Amino acid sequence: MLRTVNRVVLGVVGLVLVLLGGSVLAVGLGASPPSWWIHDGRHDVLLSVAERTRWRDAGWWWPTVIAVLAVLVLLALWWLTAVLRRRRLAEVLVDTGDGEGALLRGRALEGVFAGEAGDLDGVARAHVHLTGRRTAPEARVRLLLEPQVDPATALHHLTTQALTHARTSAALPTLPTEVRLNAVKHRADRVN
Repeated sequence: MLRTVNRVVLGVVGLVLVLLGGSVLAVGLGASPPSWWIHDGRHDVLLSVAERTRWRDAGWWWPTVIAVLAVLVLLALWWLTAVLRRRRLAEVLVDTGDGEGALLRGRALEGVFAGEAGDLDGVARAHVHLTGRRTAPEARVRLLLEPQVDPATALHHLTTQALTHARTSAALPTLPTEVRLNAVKHRADRVN
């Protein structure tokens, strides 16, 4: 959901900036603007002297401008931290069967899952990242495969062994998993 909102907001802001900047550039290069446009011609300025000095004597103008700009900067910083923050699941709720529950550290489950996935034949390295809610976790797995390994076989072994063990050990009915497979890139050896 957040990813979709970010893409839509970035797309709309980008489109507005491109259209506005392109139209100002076109007018500056000599294109004739429509009658409703804010610029009249090539030598017109964004803010005339009268517009720039109109509110100079009003005591509320500059504090309002500074407050609005400060709020915009704070909103932009909040949005940036929300986009850059990685959402890692801190704990998983394990059903113990007695009506109570136990909390399993998310990093512990990630480590065991990654360790077992890394021990599979042909897997050079594995990385697991848990997301979602603590009652319904989701996993993102990145596998770095050796060049001779069939990706379908590696994926089959991951789902039947490591993923099944992680799901049953945490007593989860399902563990939706996104798997990304990459191949190891070896440098060419020099032959004499």
